[in-house]
Amino acid sequence: QVQLVESGGGSVQPGGSLRLSCAASGYTTSYYCMAWFRQGSGKEREFIANVYNHRGTTYYGDSVKGRFTISQDNFKSTKYLQMNSLKPEDTAMYYCAARWGGCTTYEGDFRDWGQGTQVTVSS
Repeated sequence: QVQLVESGGGSVQPGGSLRLSCAASGYTTSYYCMAWFRQGSGKEREFIANVYNHRGTTYYGDSVKGRFTISQDNFKSTKYLQMNSLKPEDTAMYYCAARWGGCTTYEGDFRDWGQGTQVTVSS
């Protein structure tokens, strides 16, 4: 059974940084994609970044490109989202998601989801 557990959310001032973690278990192959999405209050869920586990290739949404970095540990079981230069508009619930096979940016393609972690950027 696949399980995704996020951690690392919290409150930070504009310009600050946070690092989110997503620990994955239950995948019996390295050929899967993990992604981060976020959903602000009253907004649609937005794609943030993804990483293809096997190769480590990454892709970012325009709103976070250059500020956020997705990475993984040596065992590739935990993915991280390093968020720098945070803005108030980054405030949202952040979710990690995973799917077998290649990466996409469409939330409907992801079967497995974590419980979410709240990020609040405010002065």
